[in-house]
Amino acid sequence: MSGQIAHLYPVPLKSNLKTRILILASGGGSNAARIMAHFADHPKAEVVAVVSDRKYAGVHEKAQQAGVKSRFIGPKRRKSEGGLLAEIQRHTPDVIVLAGYLQLIPSDVLASFPERVINIHPALLPKHGGTGMYGMHIHRAVKAAGDTKSGITIHLANEEYDKGRVLFQTSVELSPADSAEEIGRKVLALEHHHYPRVIEEYLDALQDSL
Repeated sequence: MSGQIAHLYPVPLKSNLKTRILILASGGGSNAARIMAHFADHPKAEVVAVVSDRKYAGVHEKAQQAGVKSRFIGPKRRKSEGGLLAEIQRHTPDVIVLAGYLQLIPSDVLASFPERVINIHPALLPKHGGTGMYGMHIHRAVKAAGDTKSGITIHLANEEYDKGRVLFQTSVELSPADSAEEIGRKVLALEHHHYPRVIEEYLDALQDSL
């Protein structure tokens, strides 16, 4: 599946107006910034909001710089029944994009946005996925395993970490001399290059299904 979009049968969007994207993020927001820049003044889609589970995450500043509103949702509200879904729905998105969001997506959100929650994982799933596998934890695991390549997996989110249907994978060759930090830099370059494009192609598939 390396380097190509999977052929899916997505649930159609509700309208043929601009597709409204909401980003969920937990960290510095470099992927979120790339996505917001990609869809700025886009004729078919727009990022309408960023929601973070961390009050002081760098993604809030990235959103402000892009002219996109951002919101913080604390653990008490997020863990209450319907809390995250209510916050998401107030922005009336069509699609949710995860950009370094570290929380498991609740079942009510998945049910409300079937085949509409997109995630990126900085490894070649099914390797190096699951609970606790994020950020440098992944790149250290790749290094410890002696893998000769790593990469990205863009997939639809479901009720388990990193188990959803794969949309796209691509890889980069690794050298035995690469540190975990160097692996991370190589993989991040793939994320920044491919994630916005794959999101756009998947949204086009959704629109074409109308």
